[in-house]
Amino acid sequence: MNSLPLLYSFRRCPFAIRARMALLASGQRVVLREVQLRDLPEQMLHLSRKGTVPMMLGAEGEVIEESLDVMLWCLQQADPQGWLQGAEEAGDWIRRNDEDFKPLLDCYKYADRHPQFSQSEHRQRALPFIEALEQRLQLQSFLVTPQFGLADAAILPFVRQFAGVEPDWFQQSRYEALRAWLTRMLESEFFALVMQKYPTWKAGDSPVYFPAAA
Repeated sequence: MNSLPLLYSFRRCPFAIRARMALLASGQRVVLREVQLRDLPEQMLHLSRKGTVPMMLGAEGEVIEESLDVMLWCLQQADPQGWLQGAEEAGDWIRRNDEDFKPLLDCYKYADRHPQFSQSEHRQRALPFIEALEQRLQLQSFLVTPQFGLADAAILPFVRQFAGVEPDWFQQSRYEALRAWLTRMLESEFFALVMQKYPTWKAGDSPVYFPAAA
């Protein structure tokens, strides 16, 4: 078995981003294998035919296929920043993001694949969740706890995608609290470490570790 967990990841995938955020926050070190979604390595598919990232192979041989499960596993090892505070309420926000908002976000991002609505109509259909985030962040700095926590980390990569579809529209929108929350994190050293670039892994490569420093 590996002495460290092994994480298959793709840098830009929002699910992989939130897993790496939890890894960094917990201080858990892993062997990182950066993959390309169009050409997944056989070693990964041998462990899980699901073929999605992130996918973690634990030090004891357990396979963790869901990003939220990877996050919770990390934070159960160590939670120095208190991300698990308010975990039940955080779970409610995350379910709304994953089950309701994410499918609508995909339609908005790839509007040409979903011609039943225009891009602006797809955006409008995704706005109820954006409105809910804005209302919460007008009242407090973070979604659940007084500091950045589980809900913020799990949802932020998807808001980042939403903001990137029509950046001019988003910057001119009335979602000031949401923009401030997003910008504060995207401009942080923490997020820069999460988004550090790594070469695509090939069989026989030397191990790459995340975080890079022990």
